[in-house]
Amino acid sequence: MSREMLLLVDALAREKNVSKDIVFGALELALASATKKRIHDEADVRVSVDRETGEFETFRRWQVVPDNEYVNEYLEVPLSEAQKDDPEVEPGDSLEEPLEPIDFGRIGAQAAKQVILQKIRDAEREQILADFLDRKEHVVYGTIKRMERGNAIVEAGKIEALLPRDQMIPKENLRIGDRVRAYLLRIDRNARGPQIILSRTAPEFIIRLFDMEVPEISDGLMELKACARDPGLRAKIAVKSNDPRVDPIGTCVGLRGSRVTAVRNEIGGENIDIVLWSADPAQFVIGALAPAEVSSIVVDEEKHAMDVVVDEDNLAIAIGRNGQNVRLASELTDWTINLMTQDESAKRSEAEYAVTRVTFMEKLDIDEELADLLIEEGFSSLEEVAYVPLAEMMEIEGLDEEIVTELRNRARNVLLTEAIVTEEQLEGVADDLLNLEGMTRELAAQLAGKGIKNREDLAELAVDELVEMTGIDEERAKETILKARAHWFE
Repeated sequence: MSREMLLLVDALAREKNVSKDIVFGALELALASATKKRIHDEADVRVSVDRETGEFETFRRWQVVPDNEYVNEYLEVPLSEAQKDDPEVEPGDSLEEPLEPIDFGRIGAQAAKQVILQKIRDAEREQILADFLDRKEHVVYGTIKRMERGNAIVEAGKIEALLPRDQMIPKENLRIGDRVRAYLLRIDRNARGPQIILSRTAPEFIIRLFDMEVPEISDGLMELKACARDPGLRAKIAVKSNDPRVDPIGTCVGLRGSRVTAVRNEIGGENIDIVLWSADPAQFVIGALAPAEVSSIVVDEEKHAMDVVVDEDNLAIAIGRNGQNVRLASELTDWTINLMTQDESAKRSEAEYAVTRVTFMEKLDIDEELADLLIEEGFSSLEEVAYVPLAEMMEIEGLDEEIVTELRNRARNVLLTEAIVTEEQLEGVADDLLNLEGMTRELAAQLAGKGIKNREDLAELAVDELVEMTGIDEERAKETILKARAHWFE
């Protein structure tokens, strides 16, 4: 029997191109499974096969548990009973008892055979997958072997990959026998079928296609920094040159558009806008909104947003069909883009001007003329008045040292008072509210003043209630409430 077992292991390892250790492991599991069927299905059985002789030993195992936790006689043994044989045994230890070799019978042998074959199939599939991954191929090129519920099974060499319906380009009609390229999206090791999941809609797919078409990218002369897609309709890519002699846009377009056309043909005729990447976020956004022309732009670092002003003629172009252009530009640059006309911008500026004027007049106890002077010189908050260098403020025409010093002292006193009030309001506020993503101490203090002192209280609010309480915009209110409710769905 032992010699036959060694020959069997050797033959299976050679035939399936897997290591002998994998076959031995499968054999041990199979023998353990067959033994359990003769004893009890819940029993814990371990089989050890000698790799040299083929002889095997079988053991039954029990887990030592405290007497009051003993519930399963097939898997557990009470501590008091276990200590009769070994006084040093402790809860959590395992006890083993050797078993006499048993006759598995026809059914047991058949079960063992099924376990061995399944384990070897799994190992074989894992080996094929590992060999494929070692090649570090990001784009899979294969033939559609069959369709399953709208999903395509793609055969590429020895591997099978899954192209889900939601990862196909909309209106794309793929059939059995078609040759397709797709991006390797992820590896699903828990899947019973194909483990490689493909995508033709991922932005990375376009990046990899350009990598293949543009040799300058692999040479390091230029880079593709980002990509945003509306699959089947339009895409935007951001390119950067690492060599001043290389025009990144022209290089990607190719002679008479040959390179960009090749990529377009692969993705079903999807339009591709090539944008010049810039380290300056504002310049990058301006380029991403092309072909629209931008009149002016205001960057809000705190909110990671930009107010982009365009004239009436360019507004529709900037927005694009169904908001496509501005949405893709926002995804490409990773900035929130707020489009507005010059009239809307002027109205917003006037409103902000008026609010700042009132704040300065009330908080600093100054007249309208002085408040307007500060605003015109670029001051927009009490913090700026309090902490801008003295020399810089002295340069403002109409202000002497006495006035500047008084303004700075008043601003600092107001900020100190507000800080004290904020700390008092934060007393009794739960950490889960203070530590919520996007929550500031000022906002938490406002909420506390309205009786909202923990995450659960915030989660119970409606968007309009939060806006009314704090004065924040509706979008931020919505995001804050969703983050407060996130634990409900975990």
